[in-house]
Amino acid sequence: MIPIALIDVPYQMYKHNKEMKMTKQEVKDERKNAEGDPMVKGRIRRLQYQAATKRMMQEVPQADVVVTNPTHFSVAIKYDEQGVRAPVVVAKGADELAMHIRKIATANDVPLIPSPVLARAIFYSTEVDDEIPNALFMAVAQVLAHVYQLKAHRAGKGKRPKPLKRDLPIPPEYRR
Repeated sequence: MIPIALIDVPYQMYKHNKEMKMTKQEVKDERKNAEGDPMVKGRIRRLQYQAATKRMMQEVPQADVVVTNPTHFSVAIKYDEQGVRAPVVVAKGADELAMHIRKIATANDVPLIPSPVLARAIFYSTEVDDEIPNALFMAVAQVLAHVYQLKAHRAGKGKRPKPLKRDLPIPPEYRR
């Protein structure tokens, strides 16, 4: 009896472990059930991205300025002079989205200010609806002051502003 048990117990354990393993298809099906179908998840993500992009594009006409890296990045900034908040990023995009932001801004007479270093700094350090980081206040303030002077000049209420400095005060940790 003991010799049979010595052979049968390991065999039964092996057989039990083999039966407990799942096939590849069972693993896939379980993952779909637990996490959701990848196709459905992808479609949901795509629809969420489209909705967010549409909302963001609707905010561009209300922006005070769009800071651009002429080929790759665009960041739309709005500042409420009566409010106590810092300037806010209302839209941002890279490549095709950046081009679309520039088109909307141009169509709505929102000034485009080319400043590649500032555009990249804001793009990488903020999200949409975030305030500008404290370290970039001075650079953004100079851009906004230039834009307000430009708007006043166009309205016949001031002299033409000097060109914006190319070397805006951007800390090294924000330069990319």
